[in-house]
Amino acid sequence: MFRMWGKIWKDNHMLQDTVICDASEKTRTQKVFAAIDEIIIRFDLGKPIWLDKTVREFQQHSRARFDQDSFVEEIPFDYLEIQMIEED
Repeated sequence: MFRMWGKIWKDNHMLQDTVICDASEKTRTQKVFAAIDEIIIRFDLGKPIWLDKTVREFQQHSRARFDQDSFVEEIPFDYLEIQMIEED
């Protein structure tokens, strides 16, 4: 089972969180992007941009933060964090 945890943080407090589960036969990359799409729908956000630092962070730690630099529109929080909980 593939599970990703999405969290919205402001002033070191978690405001919202959700867990996305995916048991499909998609590739890991497809599951990651599908999970992020579902997270932004649940949080009613625009799609974040994967900056080089975000990609490196996700590859090294299976965790990434999307701050204001990753969003086109203004966000009312400090960052969106995604974290892998479980992989197939």
